Amino acid sequence: MASFVERVVGAARLDARTYEEIEADPTALGQAMAVVAASALAAGVGSLGSGATGVVAAVVGGIVGWFLWAVVTWLVGTQLLPESGTSADLGQMLRTIGFSAAPGLLNVLGIIPVLGLLVWFVAAVWQLVAMVVAVRQALDYRGTGRAVLVCFIGWVFYMIVSVGLAMIMGIGSVIMGG
Repeated sequence: MASFVERVVGAARLDARTYEEIEADPTALGQAMAVVAASALAAGVGSLGSGATGVVAAVVGGIVGWFLWAVVTWLVGTQLLPESGTSADLGQMLRTIGFSAAPGLLNVLGIIPVLGLLVWFVAAVWQLVAMVVAVRQALDYRGTGRAVLVCFIGWVFYMIVSVGLAMIMGIGSVIMGG
């Protein structure tokens, strides 16, 4: 069994065997959550001016977003778009999608002036590709196309919820005088 660091590196390298190992290891849920939290922390640190509250919000939001996206992806992948060999439980989806956040660790480099937006873009695309690999492996899909579709549907749901929460919080801060 690979170490935590080897798993993070393997996940970032888009290594399907690493995702299979993570999928099969029920004890890796804490590790997956740590990857999500570290990636969110890196994003918070990389974005200057977010302050301590912004960093905490990024970590909490990252963990909540990971959970919601994993649930939606699991439901879509197992109920709406399964293949004949699709077999996955929520834990497998949480573990693999959690590790797909590994490229987000690069966001800490956003603290370097001028590189912030470029680093964010590269990390975001890399994370999305890693998530497709994670979903393909977790759902035992034979190809990548269905995994892309499942990730896209999950992303749309995630964005709707994120924008909705941002609007509610924005309205809330206006009402509260902030």
